[in-house]
Amino acid sequence: MFNNFDDEDPFSPGNFFNGGAGMRHPFAPLVNPNRQFTECYRCYPIAMMQSGSERENVNYGGKIILPQSALEKLSQLNISYPMLFRLINASQNKHTHAGVLEFIAEEGRAYLPQWMMQSLGLEPGQLLEVKNTTLPLGSFVKIQPQSTDFLDISDPKAVLENALRNFSTLTLGDTIQINYNDKVYEIMVLNVKPHFEEHAGISIVETDLEVDFAPPVGYVEPSRPVPTPSSMSQMVIDDHATAESGKPGFAAFHGTGQSLRSKGKEPQRNPEAAPTPSSAFDANDDGPLNLPFGQLYFGYPVITPKDKDDTNAATNTNAFSGAGQSLRGKKTNLGR
Repeated sequence: MFNNFDDEDPFSPGNFFNGGAGMRHPFAPLVNPNRQFTECYRCYPIAMMQSGSERENVNYGGKIILPQSALEKLSQLNISYPMLFRLINASQNKHTHAGVLEFIAEEGRAYLPQWMMQSLGLEPGQLLEVKNTTLPLGSFVKIQPQSTDFLDISDPKAVLENALRNFSTLTLGDTIQINYNDKVYEIMVLNVKPHFEEHAGISIVETDLEVDFAPPVGYVEPSRPVPTPSSMSQMVIDDHATAESGKPGFAAFHGTGQSLRSKGKEPQRNPEAAPTPSSAFDANDDGPLNLPFGQLYFGYPVITPKDKDDTNAATNTNAFSGAGQSLRGKKTNLGR
């Protein structure tokens, strides 16, 4: 009786994968560890499954559904996890990569998301070759939304991060689909790193992935006005160029200065200064208000005070002109 169990064997009775399914019987025959899984299936979109209408979210991911027989064959192979597959349409020489979601399809059938059918150029019922494969962990991906509607999403990075949880792989050149707020967005994979020519795909399971966004298809940069010289150095350069050319233009630092030590001196005026145009004259304007030094205008007639001598004379005449009163009565002469 053979009872030599290997604890490190992922198919031993004590180990499980995919929710406990796929245990190898202890008496199962040993298989060649180099054997590859290669099968051909009739492919159909997920919407054509018996429960496809109830699982619409599966249609916006990167995983396929295979029959139970595929699980039995995979359980006898020494394959790496997570289980990844290379999907090949030999008639059009196209391929992509996918993970597996469940093993509940009818025998001889495989169900794919609609975008994957389009990328491979497949029609329902055509043959699809499925091979197990190993992809490197991705570190970088550059994507391009296929519509400017993607810019209406308030936080596209968070939306994309949540959508990529339904994907196991990304392949260069694929146009995937994600669903957000009952609206479908198409996104093309422009670049992946690391990039190997033999498969041009990466695994995005349990890895830190850097995402770069290219401008959406149809996006046009808004036109910007010609910037005016904002720095003082640029204005000085323009002034110097204007002076050399002899054409009128902006003149930097051509005004006159005032000094606190030169009181009473008239400031020098630039004789070349342009006179005030006649069109700036206002008929209702009375002109500048010229008042003597020390006099202010508050919007009503100014009454000047009288002369100082007249004021003092009137003050001296009327000062202390009243009669005084005493509380003490006049003294009487008692001797008389």
